[in-house]
Amino acid sequence: MSHKDELTQLGHEAALAASPDQAILERVANPHPKENYVARFACPEFTSICPVTGQPDFAHLVIDYVPDQWLVESKSLKLYLGSFRNHGAFHEDCTVAIGKRIAETLAPRFLRIGGYWYPRGGIPIDVFWQTGTLPDNVWLPDQGVAPYRGRG
Repeated sequence: MSHKDELTQLGHEAALAASPDQAILERVANPHPKENYVARFACPEFTSICPVTGQPDFAHLVIDYVPDQWLVESKSLKLYLGSFRNHGAFHEDCTVAIGKRIAETLAPRFLRIGGYWYPRGGIPIDVFWQTGTLPDNVWLPDQGVAPYRGRG
């Protein structure tokens, strides 16, 4: 299910879904729909599973969006992202699927996601996806995640 307009998780006990497809991403009305502004979510401890080896993968995700009529409800976003914990998918698939799911749920004016993945096989993989056009005169700061430099 893409979204619900009636909140079922906020203020209620809610468990992680078994998979991202089963997770419910909820939305709330934007109290400032005529304003252009950026909302940012950072998930520095995102995890998923390598579909080949079954080993865990780790990423720092940064999601920026300019809302229109809807905002993502943050508890449902946390539970949705957590549903990837036992989900087998490549870095590119996880990052793009998350961006597309949020965009489908919210229909924002602009959305971008940066997936800054920790090395797998000695190679860090960074994945970036966006939709929409950033409105004029909107401040969109750098995502603030330094390129991977190892231990030094």
